[in-house]
Amino acid sequence: MKITGVNIYRVELPLHEGSYKWSGGRSVEVFDSTVVEIKTDAGITGWGEVCPLGPAYLPAYAAGARTGIAEIAPQLIGLDPTQLGLINRAMDQALRGHPYVKSALDMACWDILGQACNQPIVNLFGGRYGETFALYRAISQDTPERMAANVGKYRAEGYTKFQLKSGSDVETDIARIHAVAAELLPGDVLVADANCGWTQHEAMCVAAGVRDVNVYIEQPCLSYEECLVVRRHTNRPFILDEVIDDLKTVVRGYSEQAMDVINLKISKVGGLTKARQIRDLCVSLGIAMTIEDTWGGDIITAAIAHLAHSTPPEYLFSSTDFNSYVTVSLAEGAPQRQHGRLAASTRPGLGIAPRREVLGEPVLTVR
Repeated sequence: MKITGVNIYRVELPLHEGSYKWSGGRSVEVFDSTVVEIKTDAGITGWGEVCPLGPAYLPAYAAGARTGIAEIAPQLIGLDPTQLGLINRAMDQALRGHPYVKSALDMACWDILGQACNQPIVNLFGGRYGETFALYRAISQDTPERMAANVGKYRAEGYTKFQLKSGSDVETDIARIHAVAAELLPGDVLVADANCGWTQHEAMCVAAGVRDVNVYIEQPCLSYEECLVVRRHTNRPFILDEVIDDLKTVVRGYSEQAMDVINLKISKVGGLTKARQIRDLCVSLGIAMTIEDTWGGDIITAAIAHLAHSTPPEYLFSSTDFNSYVTVSLAEGAPQRQHGRLAASTRPGLGIAPRREVLGEPVLTVR
């Protein structure tokens, strides 16, 4: 089998709640998602998606994804998409770094491999654990009172894990955490996610102010080193996210006891191939994970579901369903949340069929 062409599409994904707000006053109203279609001479077509969380979250942005894919795609023509190691090597040789650019292409190749084997990707990743897996719900940054009020709303939708967007001034964030914690029921899980929004001394103050609250502290500071200092001075369980961008950082974090949980984002590490490598290492080391991506629609949600559902439950801290946040459906067959839980498709590959009327015409075609 050989790759014969690549189509690149741009799709806007508005949010049901109007906007998504996090640290530093950053917000997004409409996500700019890039969808990739890989065609083969065997008549099998694979699909992938990448959707950065705006241009100021990670070193990634939507237009950069499309430009980078256009740079790499010609180097993939004629290659066998089912040879994932060779595909990833070719992408790394064609473009140094920029892992998010490679993610949708890698995802589409996994979709092709699953279809060629007549197996869902979850089976290729090790098998399905149970019928469903639990999701978290992000609570967009707002006043302490409004954020606390959202807990009951989201719990009614089946969520029991809540990611509180913090990362502003110390006093307000401590108030947010206390207000939301007061709404929790037994079994609920609360994460205070600063998204790198605190300086080291601010993070130390917040950690001290919530020392008696049952809350996880997530990525308080910009650098790994700052986070490590905070980790060593708090009794709260600790999550690293933005700084976990490759296998080496996971190994370093494990050796220095820098975290209890990591957030594993597919596009941040370069696609499903490398995300699976990190997932398997974390399982071997006993590190729990939230398995997700930066953002996306139905295609990314499907990919997340396959990786999450094939992760042993004791190491799957949580996951997410981005397609429930947005108003546009990109594909039929994508997994849909049921009472706060999700399941990977049982159909071959990703198990999705993109809606071409939503995708429109390609913004670029490579043959």
